Amino acid sequence: MAAPKGRVLAIDFGMRHIGVALSDELRILAKSYETINWNGVDPEWALNRLCEIIRDMNVKVLVIGKPSRTDGTVSESELRAQEFGGELEKRCGLTPVWKDERFTTVIAARYMHDININSRKQKKVIDAVAAEIILQEYLDSQR
Repeated sequence: MAAPKGRVLAIDFGMRHIGVALSDELRILAKSYETINWNGVDPEWALNRLCEIIRDMNVKVLVIGKPSRTDGTVSESELRAQEFGGELEKRCGLTPVWKDERFTTVIAARYMHDININSRKQKKVIDAVAAEIILQEYLDSQR
């Protein structure tokens, strides 16, 4: 059986920043791609930018981090992420795969601290690195 082709895109959804990561065409490695800044109110620009990336980068699978609470209850962030994911599906035609994202931002911050990236620089890329962690976990689970 041939391995699936086409990239996987993952997002770490936030109310100010959306981290984006992409896989390679063979779906082995995840790499942070960009952080989309938005106002948390009007998602139009963010949705359009994500659809552009999906189209231009031959994305076949969309993974969205699910911001669940540690006690399992549904948070406002999770509801907003689901709404955003639904709109992204309508516009881009990819049904989101939801992946638990609890602690990915903490893991990303620790990783960047360990490799001596200062906190000012971390703020610019932490969401994209969190998306990279979500994506790599997804890719590993598919093998």
